[in-house]
Amino acid sequence: MQAYDADLELFRDTFKRFLQEHIAPFYEQWEQDGLMPRTVWNQLGENGFLCVDMPEEYGGYGVPTQYSFMLVEESAKAGFCALSTGLLCHSDIVAPYLEKKGSHQQKHYWLPKMASGECVGAIAMSEPGAGTDLQSIRSTALRDGEDYILNGSKTFITNGQHADLVLTACKTDMRAGAKGVSLLLVDSHLQGFQKGNNLSKIGLHSQDTSELFFDNVKVPKSQLLGEEGQGFVYMMQELPRERTVIAAHSVGAIQGALNVTIEYVQQRKAFGSSIDKFQNTRFVLAQAQIDFLATQSFYQRNLNLYQEGLLSVDDAAALKCFSTDMQMKIADQLLQLFGGYGYMTEYPISRFFVDARVQKIYGGTNEIMKEIVARKLVGRV
Repeated sequence: MQAYDADLELFRDTFKRFLQEHIAPFYEQWEQDGLMPRTVWNQLGENGFLCVDMPEEYGGYGVPTQYSFMLVEESAKAGFCALSTGLLCHSDIVAPYLEKKGSHQQKHYWLPKMASGECVGAIAMSEPGAGTDLQSIRSTALRDGEDYILNGSKTFITNGQHADLVLTACKTDMRAGAKGVSLLLVDSHLQGFQKGNNLSKIGLHSQDTSELFFDNVKVPKSQLLGEEGQGFVYMMQELPRERTVIAAHSVGAIQGALNVTIEYVQQRKAFGSSIDKFQNTRFVLAQAQIDFLATQSFYQRNLNLYQEGLLSVDDAAALKCFSTDMQMKIADQLLQLFGGYGYMTEYPISRFFVDARVQKIYGGTNEIMKEIVARKLVGRV
């Protein structure tokens, strides 16, 4: 287990106070509106909660990755899963691509803006006909002098409405399969870039999830991330971090769901007694706690491996699958203890339940995670 870190705990306390002051009073309304205001990103940046593990020269603190993951975990624990998802996309997916693969100019231009909240980051991989199968993307970026001409569309894009920078997977060579995939840093203010409607979802209601459209968008070749044709390789290299931070979200959400359920069963009475006295209630809570501890331990193991540069693709996939399955299972079982009230949106457990479902889908479906683990065990079919 990770040794106690006093600075991390102080940072955690500061973030929890931020959530209570700047998020909690307004979150319910944002969920009803279907969108958080853009100013939330400015507040996060002003208070030092974005891209925290980036080097100081880019506006971060240069702290270990666990500091960044903690922000995802705590926001999910508080029941703000839409915020947690936006944070992990911005700080733990987009920013690391830039920090690891970006040029000197790209890093110094984009990362300080991401750390301050001036720029919101999104990553555009999924397309209407290509979700987990990233080799099948059809968006194209063809060279025209000093520019790429980008055409195509993307869907299910986290932070899509507020995005200023969209890390976009596209084909720069349609004949080369996966070897023809490249990554472009696309400024959302470029001519021909269009944001579609904010998509209506069963959960994460205030998370802006969008379709994006590219109509002859002229992207300077200086905004190619890394080398042409290496986009698929880069995506595979960064997926272990993405899948580990998704597990951080699961750990936080499980603990948050347990907290609201414990409070409820101690207050709710049936047959003349609070329902926490019933054996079934106690066993459900006990099993949820046991499953939480197993998930938390698996997550901490992988986080330690990631920070040591030793986390394998299959271990990351196993954790992503296990943690998100547990998140969904526990939310379902805890909701049952609320009876009919658990189905009412005014009770926080209902939000923990609907927000959990997508965790088994994005970052690679859990079915694909099992295929990755199986390939490690018995090879390819």
